Amino acid sequence: MTTAQLMIFSILTATMGLFVWGRFRHDVVALAALMTCVIAGLVPAGDAFAGFGHPAVITVACVLILSQGLQSTGAVDWLARSILPSKAGRLTSMLALMGLGMVLSGFMNNVGAMALLMPIAIQLAARLELAPGQVLMPLAFATILGGMTTVIGTPPNLIVSGFRAEAGLGQFAMFDFSRVGVAVAVAGVIFVATVGWRLVPARKSAAGDGFDTGSYFTELRVPRKSKAIGLTLLEFESEISDSDAQIVGLVRNDVRMTAPHGGRRIHAGDILVLQADVDALAEALSIFDNIKLEEDAVVVPDVDDPADPTARAQTSVVGEDEVNDDDRGHEHVDDVVLRELAVLPGSTIVGRSAHDLQLRTRYGLNLLAVSREGHPPRTRLRTLELRSGDLLLMQGAPDAVSAFVNDTGCVPLGERELRIPDKRKAIIAGAIMLGSIGVVALGLLPVAPAFALGVLASMVLRTVPLRRLYTSVDWPVIVLLAALLPVADAMQSTGAANQLAVFLVDAIAQGNPTVALAVVLVTTMFLSDVMNNAATAAVLCPIALGISATLGVNPDSFLMAVAIGASCAFLTPIGHQNNTLILGPGGFRFGDYWKLGLPLEVLVVAISVPLLLMLWPL
Repeated sequence: MTTAQLMIFSILTATMGLFVWGRFRHDVVALAALMTCVIAGLVPAGDAFAGFGHPAVITVACVLILSQGLQSTGAVDWLARSILPSKAGRLTSMLALMGLGMVLSGFMNNVGAMALLMPIAIQLAARLELAPGQVLMPLAFATILGGMTTVIGTPPNLIVSGFRAEAGLGQFAMFDFSRVGVAVAVAGVIFVATVGWRLVPARKSAAGDGFDTGSYFTELRVPRKSKAIGLTLLEFESEISDSDAQIVGLVRNDVRMTAPHGGRRIHAGDILVLQADVDALAEALSIFDNIKLEEDAVVVPDVDDPADPTARAQTSVVGEDEVNDDDRGHEHVDDVVLRELAVLPGSTIVGRSAHDLQLRTRYGLNLLAVSREGHPPRTRLRTLELRSGDLLLMQGAPDAVSAFVNDTGCVPLGERELRIPDKRKAIIAGAIMLGSIGVVALGLLPVAPAFALGVLASMVLRTVPLRRLYTSVDWPVIVLLAALLPVADAMQSTGAANQLAVFLVDAIAQGNPTVALAVVLVTTMFLSDVMNNAATAAVLCPIALGISATLGVNPDSFLMAVAIGASCAFLTPIGHQNNTLILGPGGFRFGDYWKLGLPLEVLVVAISVPLLLMLWPL
């Protein structure tokens, strides 16, 4: 073994040890490994940051941005409502939720899919009378399994495809991973939904009740052509029952009715006074596509210089129904945020209403909802006198919210991601994602340019707010990938990957290609449980190529084994971000994951090895 090989093995061993230790962030460890290789002369200084231009890295960033578009427009919320049954039994509900998570994670970032479906999973657990973790862990595993079904489903697949291209074999196509991935994912979902969930410890959520601001009172206007027209108030409440929202008032022809009779029918132009938890507002709104918050409007500055302090007094507001298609290009919706503010006892707004404060004309802000202990307000939202202790849901530009806070002495609460659905943009976001996938599937463009084109379309059509364009990218993951790719190249250039391949083939597989394939799969799965799965794929791909070259067999079967193994981190909470997400809400301990994860990994090996041998013969 040469000095260079000893050095790269030492660096990789130390890197994996630091990954497992968890004392430092993964991206910091990966960057340290890269810099060590540069200093040691294993990676040319001029190529140190070539990984940032790697197609896999670019594609991961683009998929994260497109996923944000699906999330912020409410496209996934609509899909969840359309697919998930509201009153089905345990098996059907679990299969539907896990199936949706599996499908979504095949076409968007699986962490994003998990984050979107977590609230639904917790609600489902309560309805099925299960501990939250008994639904959260199956959902987490389903979204991880779904990532292995397409080339964009998870970063390891993109890395594997990139290594295949660098080996001169071309990239894997969009659905090459589906040939094995779909069968493994479907089998895993069925196993967990029918039997596996019983292996999950029923623990109380460690998060407790969390940060609860209580119920908000808000006003919804029923526009013309709404499907709510003609429904009774009881029928309307039945439609939104899953959101735990209820109607507490009705305004018709400027006459307010408190606690209206449930048999009263809804007319066009009615204003419904709704009581709902802040996190349920978006869900309640999304059920009836074109119903809008009464005070929700587009704030359009009338001055050219928004920094001009006189701009506050020169702000106009255009209602949603008044904005035509030509105007939409000029809406500054990317600068609009939703914030929760608490009214303190000494605040200057106590005893005053939104109308008195001239929120729209002076600040360019909209008061969307108010949370107040006690009885519902008996006046319209805009004329409601604010009290100490009220919580306000405000909409406007970030600097306008800051100015209001500074002027009034209100306190901003912890920031929440409050999504108000936009049907038009949800359709556009879905079309952009499907279009990008179609371009790749038809072979018109490689993966990275196709999804970069999708990001450009999202920017032009504003499905992703420009202020969120870069914040939606998980930069630690990007740095991790970009730093480890040159390190993986050093394994090949020094011959270290070939040395390790020879050891695995001779000492463990003893020259048997089938055993060698299983060894690669199991090794990848084990490493994915204790270190980042993208890092595992980057390290194992050169080894897999080396083993296939040593045995003189098809490299595709070994690369696919790496992809599958890297997507099966089920034994620990640190193996995958989705496992980490459910640690607190599920009340889990470190040792809870293997009870379901180990049988699931055994099932994956039992299904995938025969399929790999059949579909990619050695």
